[in-house]
Parts: sequence; C-alpha cells; structure tokens
Amino acid sequence: MSAGQSILITSVRPYGQDEAVDILVVDGAIAEIGTELAAPEGVDQLDGDGAIVLPGFVDLHTHLREPGREDTETVASGSAAAALGGYTAVFAMANTNPVADNSTVTDNVYRAGREVGLVDVHPVGAVTVGLAGKQLSEMGMMNAGAAGVRMFSDDGKCVDDPLLMRRALEYAKGLDVLIAQHAEEPRLTVGAVAHEGPTASRLGLAGWPRAAEESIVIRDALLARDAGTRVHICHASTAGTVELLKWARAQGISITAEVTPHHLLLNDARLETYDPINKVNPPLREESDNLALRQALADGVIDCVATDHAPHASQDKCCEFAQARPGMLGLETALGVIVETMVKPGLLDWRGVARVMSERPAEIVRLADQGRPIAVNEPANLTLVDPDREWVVNGADLASLSTNTPYETMTMPVTITATLLRGKVTARDGAIVGRQSR
Repeated sequence: MSAGQSILITSVRPYGQDEAVDILVVDGAIAEIGTELAAPEGVDQLDGDGAIVLPGFVDLHTHLREPGREDTETVASGSAAAALGGYTAVFAMANTNPVADNSTVTDNVYRAGREVGLVDVHPVGAVTVGLAGKQLSEMGMMNAGAAGVRMFSDDGKCVDDPLLMRRALEYAKGLDVLIAQHAEEPRLTVGAVAHEGPTASRLGLAGWPRAAEESIVIRDALLARDAGTRVHICHASTAGTVELLKWARAQGISITAEVTPHHLLLNDARLETYDPINKVNPPLREESDNLALRQALADGVIDCVATDHAPHASQDKCCEFAQARPGMLGLETALGVIVETMVKPGLLDWRGVARVMSERPAEIVRLADQGRPIAVNEPANLTLVDPDREWVVNGADLASLSTNTPYETMTMPVTITATLLRGKVTARDGAIVGRQSR
C-alpha cells in the first residue's frame, strides 16, 4: 500500500457518542482527537458533519472471482464495492479458477489488491488441492509467501473427510493459521436447493436439512479439541448451530463463527416466487433461525458478521431455481442490514457494531493493523456513517460487476459517507476516491 496519508476529519462521533470531535491523522495514524483541532499547513480536511465514526470493517468471507470469472467480479470491482460498504480489509475466498491452492495464485491476488489500493485484500488459501477434498494443499508455502496467507478454507465445499480435516487442523496448529469450514455434510444435501421445511415441501423444492450443517459443526469442534487448535465456522445458519457453539465454548474448545447479513434478515418465505436471487448456500432458513442467530450475535456466541459476497453473471441466476448458482451480493448493503436487524431492535449499539464488523473479525485472523480502537497512535482505518440518511438499493448502481442483490428496491436505514484506509479517503459520498484500475 502507499504511504499513510494526513488529514483532519472534523465533527465526527466515535462509536455514536453524543459529543462530536475532530480527528487529526498524520502519516496514516491517528495523531490527535479533540475539539476544534487546527489542521497543520497543507493537510486536507474532511467535514464529517456529525457522522458516526467506526473502525473500518473487516470481512472474513468475500468472493472476488479473480482469477477465472472476471466477468462477474474482479479484485478492482470487488475492492470498490468493499470500500463503498465501509470495509478496509477483505478476505478473498479460494474457489477461483485456478483454485488458490498454491502461492502463485495467492501472491498474485495479494499483489492485485495492493495495486488497486482501496482495501487490504487478503487471499484465503484452499485447504485441499483443487478443492477436491483428497490432498492437503501447500499451506506452509502459501503462509510463507508474499501474501502471508493466514486463513484456509475450501468454502463452497466442505472438507468432509474427517481424517483429512483432522490433519489440516494439526498442520494449521504448527503454522498458527486458521481453518475456516464450510459446514455441509454432502451426503445429506444431494440435489438439495432450499431449506428442508414446510415451504420447500409445498413448493416442490428438494430440501436441505439443518443437520447437514450441524453435524459438521460438532464434528469439527471435537477435532479442534483433540488437535488443540482453533477452527472457524463459515456462514452459520441454524438455531441448532448456535446451541452447538455454546456447548463447544463451555468445553473450552477454540471455535469461532460468523453469520451473514442475509441469514439475519431473510428467510425461506422469499422462495414463494421461485426467484433464484434467493438461492444461497447454506439456504435461507426459517424465521426462528433468524431470531436465534440475531440473539447469538448480540450475545457473542456468534463472533462476527461476514458478507459471503458472491457475485454471479445474469445467465447463472436467470434460469430455473434448481439450476441457478447459489450466492448473493453483500458488501455494500451489510451495514444497512445489521442496523435493521440488530441496532434498531436494540440488540447492538454502535459500539457493538464495531465489535462484530471490525474488532472480532480482525482478532480471529490476528490482523495487527485492522479493527483497532479509535484512539491516538492507532491506524486510521475508519468508516463514517450518517445514521439518518436512507438509500434505496438498485443492483445496477452497485460497484460490483454483478447485480444479484436480494435487497433490490429495499430501503437501507443508514448511509456510509466516507471510508479511509490508513488516512487515505477511498470512498466518499457514494463514489470511489483514488486508485482502482490495474
């Protein structure tokens, strides 16, 4: 990334506090916080206009599609979407073409992110070669490469072989890296396209049981216990998973979990139209699962929010439901959904939003320079939010190359007015600022 920037941000409210302050950033770090600060000569100013300021968001689960599907997303377009969504760091999943199962691919993705310069792009390495679930990938070489890969996942597929998963966890312990599991027992989801429940049964859609997720969650918790290492559960989607996480934590098992905005807000009632925009993996569950996931996020049983931003070409979505690719856009709408589901009902305050969208995800992957407190001498990775300005989602207006948003025409309750990466403004009032092309 380029050298840190210097800027005076005026009239902002850290974590939504009542009193507005100014924040002086020098060389990419917070130098001073106070009222009526004077800008040093030559330093730019950014009027926050009373906005809430939070640490820049960190997304542990993003699909940037590069290499291989640059028609649906690129590192540049995905970085732009992330910056507009208030993110300063994203983790790009390995299910690309070629698969990110070696340091050549992961280092290239990392370098591409640095060239674009809008967010810190951290490539996720595949656990197994080709995501085939047969042979462990070169995790050590990816970790030692330029990208310094710190998280590994076969996301999109489950590492369903228990012996292979055990070996992966043991290897990860030696490297001090994280294994993130896509929890899906594939023998329970053959042909499945929707949550197994009354709605899918009535609509004639093949059902996907909760047990497919929960059986892997508990298996991997036990494997992590025996390996004496940590494991992370991707996109938790059921009330049962919440209970299993509680049990595992009570046993002292080092297990963390994320939840997506769409699993907090949306449920299988949306399937009535057979619109493939609502097809996602794991599937949209029932309202009871929404409520359990919200409470678990508020209580810290689920650690953080991750978007699972999954762009798809129109031909991959505009087809019959069973044939459509699963996945939804999420980077630019994540905060709005969290405010709608968690802040407005009183489950989280703005300090809690910072915890689940910035601090905990950074802690989980041990990022030293992201998710840090808004304090003097900390990196100036910041997101400014107008809590009173609504906006209406239009997929065609989003920065992603794809338009597969389930929130089309939905009103989001807050607006991100600016994002700063180490003091450099990357997004301002809905537009990208600075580098993005390669």
